[in-house]
Amino acid sequence: MSLRQTPLHSRHVALGAKMADFGGWDMPIEYVGTVTEHTAVRESAGVFDVSHMGYTEVTGSGAIAWLNSVLANDLERVGAGQAQYSLLCDESGGVIDDLIVYRINDDNAFIIPNASNSDAVVATLSAAAAAAGTGITVADKREDYGILAVQGPRSDAILEALGLPCGHDYMSFARTSWQGSPVVVCRTGYTGERGYEVLVPASVLADLWDAVVTAGATPAGLGARDTLRTEMGYPLHGHELSLDITPVQAGLAWAVGWDKPAFAGRDALAAERASGPRRRLRGLVAVERAIPRPGMPVLSADGATIGEMTSGTFSPTLKQGIGLALLDPAIAEGDEVVVDVRGRQARFTVTKPPFVTPHVR
Repeated sequence: MSLRQTPLHSRHVALGAKMADFGGWDMPIEYVGTVTEHTAVRESAGVFDVSHMGYTEVTGSGAIAWLNSVLANDLERVGAGQAQYSLLCDESGGVIDDLIVYRINDDNAFIIPNASNSDAVVATLSAAAAAAGTGITVADKREDYGILAVQGPRSDAILEALGLPCGHDYMSFARTSWQGSPVVVCRTGYTGERGYEVLVPASVLADLWDAVVTAGATPAGLGARDTLRTEMGYPLHGHELSLDITPVQAGLAWAVGWDKPAFAGRDALAAERASGPRRRLRGLVAVERAIPRPGMPVLSADGATIGEMTSGTFSPTLKQGIGLALLDPAIAEGDEVVVDVRGRQARFTVTKPPFVTPHVR
């Protein structure tokens, strides 16, 4: 089966990007090099094509109240014009997807799910809305829109040069127009730097990309997106979250509305929280020269297996190996562990992410 392409595919090819399959999409991994692109985001500004992500509209009387009865986080913590990180769980507490909900008003919201989970999110929410007899509509609009992530300390200057709104609060969004088309500018991102995600109709996405690059943003691929998010300790579904990895295990209890009377998976998650999870997500920093990778075993000093790497990379900022791992809950911050790096035992220190200072605000 052929890979799906975003409306910017020709731009990526023209720039000589290294392309690869990501969740069924032909996506740019790097243009000139992951470290260069990573550094551009940390020090100046980068632009990512994230149009493979989903775009789901939820509309109807009481849409927010209904969503709040399904999603894990408490949507009453945010108001109109604000966004919230949340989780869609199954009844066992496993995570179907982690996503961001944008609250327009009490009856309208849009959701940005992960690329490979978008269909599952739409199907799950549609089935739940139908079962509840709400009359609420869940519509997949991914084909109609594109998304650019403009990230880095110069992101405000770049948006300002294009006449787009900037400077609004973190996790809020502004609605405007560009070239006569509706635009949503969200103060969100996945890099740990100040930045924005800009949602536009697919028909003007290429023009917006060209304008952002001309204004000074460095095209950045998914390689840099991964190193940036790993330095922040941000979870990636399929690595730190899955149907087998719960929010409690992943250290995301803060994204659960524990006081809500109901949401999908509530009973299972409450029971796990009360008893304590069988494993916890921890950060690891290399003591010696070593780069961890997902799936590598984590061992105690005496050689006993105590967990497994979920993400691992070379940190361009720290110039050392870092990673995330699900470990025995007895392992504490400051402990030293061993990672089996392709048959070589390398020492790592357990730490609490983020590994570098965030500047999202």
